[in-house]
Order: sequence, then structure tokens, then C-alpha cells
Amino acid sequence: MSENSLKRISIICSKGSLDMAYPGLILANAARMSGIEAMLFFTFWGLDIVNEKKVDDLHLSVLGNPSMPIPAMIAGLPGVEHLATAQMKKEMEKLDIPSVREMLSILDDAGAELYACQLAMDMFKLERSDLVPQVREVISAMDFFDKTGDAQIIFI
Repeated sequence: MSENSLKRISIICSKGSLDMAYPGLILANAARMSGIEAMLFFTFWGLDIVNEKKVDDLHLSVLGNPSMPIPAMIAGLPGVEHLATAQMKKEMEKLDIPSVREMLSILDDAGAELYACQLAMDMFKLERSDLVPQVREVISAMDFFDKTGDAQIIFI
């Protein structure tokens, strides 16, 4: 790494759909593989990514997604979201992309720091025991900035 290269990133994960979980997880993994310190902060719907009851059942967001090649009228029909999610998971499996749960373990093993937002936890009436074990702590937004320091912040 050169003297001026990036040394730390902090990624704020604010959305909990399958298609929004992977960008933060993949960026954090790439950072760790590049020797860059990585921290993830899960807030609002992003808590679904680290919620023990939801992590294995995240869905692709089809309704209101302008990039989906499905008309809104069809996207809202029963079963379309499930079908699109199954198709995305099938394609990811072909590429040997780990599941969200596996990615969280990979990141934890690689030394990435995972934190949950206290305010969002309170809003959604979640307890620490509702989270996957890879989450180090439940912290406030102020704690997030204290831990972030001079890191590059990425909001997803």
C-alpha cells in the first residue's frame, strides 16, 4: 500500500433487501482482502441483514425498483418478489457467491467490525439477542463517528 492509500472504510448499511445487503458486504470484504480496515454499521432496515430471524430470508426488492425490467403492475403481484428472489439466488449460486450469513462470518473472520444502531434497535424493539453473533456491539450514531475516526464513509 502506498503512503496516501485508503486505510479504513466505514460502511453504513441502511436497507435490508437482498439486493442492498450485498454491496456493503462485498465492499467490506474487498477492503479486508486489500488490507483496509472495514467497519459496517447496520441501521434502520439494514438491521434485517444482521437480524437472526431475517438474515436467511432477505428478498429482492422488485416493486419501486427502477432497474428491474418488470412493470410495476406486475411487480406487485403475489409471488413475483419470491420468484425474482429465487432467480437472483440461483444466479449468485452459479457465481459461487456466499449467502449473506456466510458473508457475515467471512467478514468477522477477516477482522471487519460489525455494529448495530441503538436507535434503530429501540425503534424496532430489538434486543442484542435478536442479532447474529458477528455483531460486536449495539452503538449510538455518536459512537459510530467516534469509531469511524478518519475512515472513508460509504452510505448504502
